Amino acid sequence: QVRLVESGGGSVQSGTSLRLSCAASGYAFDDMWSYIAWFRQAPGKEREGVAAINWLGTTTYAGSMKDRFTISKGSTKNTRYLQMDNLKPEDTAIYYCAATTERFTGWVLSASNFQSWGQGTQVTVSS
Repeated sequence: QVRLVESGGGSVQSGTSLRLSCAASGYAFDDMWSYIAWFRQAPGKEREGVAAINWLGTTTYAGSMKDRFTISKGSTKNTRYLQMDNLKPEDTAIYYCAATTERFTGWVLSASNFQSWGQGTQVTVSS
């Protein structure tokens, strides 16, 4: 059973940075079609994809995130990071880590592609 645990959220000022971590257990990062992704959900809004990284290390970003956010492999095999720079108040949301190993078609950052989810970590950015 896959278990995902996010950490690194917090309350910060606009213009600063945070690095979120996703630690996974029971997950095969090297299997074909393995993707780890970050999603976020702000109050009153739908969950939206932020970034994804696959078993080859290939990354995908939502268009508005590409310039400020970076998804990467972690220092340990079972960790993936989301580096968020120049944070803005509109980045305030709960950030979720998600995982899949099932082949899919279409846009990577669709929540329906992912079967396993973490509990989320809150990011609050004040101006």
